[in-house]
Amino acid sequence: MTNTAPKPTIGIGTLRAIHHIALNVQDMGRSRQFYGQVLGLHELTGDEVPSTLKDLVAAGKVANFRLPDGLILDLFGEPELAPPHADPKQQFTRANHLAFDIAPELFDSAVEVLHHHNVLIDHGPVSRPTGRGIYFYDPDGFQLEIRCDAV
Repeated sequence: MTNTAPKPTIGIGTLRAIHHIALNVQDMGRSRQFYGQVLGLHELTGDEVPSTLKDLVAAGKVANFRLPDGLILDLFGEPELAPPHADPKQQFTRANHLAFDIAPELFDSAVEVLHHHNVLIDHGPVSRPTGRGIYFYDPDGFQLEIRCDAV
């Protein structure tokens, strides 16, 4: 007899929004100037920087910007980063990961769904003062995160 029970899903509407976008950048100074001064995004400083990133921001390895709608853009310095093609018009990605926001009470069930579907987990779940997260890969190897704020 074949088990025909439906596989669990996280459920439509459970992932509430994109929490943040993280991009790998080759030159942090150039990228900070571009996102902050050219595009006019607000760079997080002082107490605005999440506690889990303060050391990396202080070391110049990460910069955080807030878009007008509240979405956070994280820049991760990767000085050895090179595009796979010399022509920048060729498609390639510099994205680090895409993070989805979920209600704290639904986080554990979402993790169970990932495990049930044998999704490749990079690391986590992790707990931080700012919340919990789990990092995993989509079928093409792009890293995703599901995270919730601290309760």
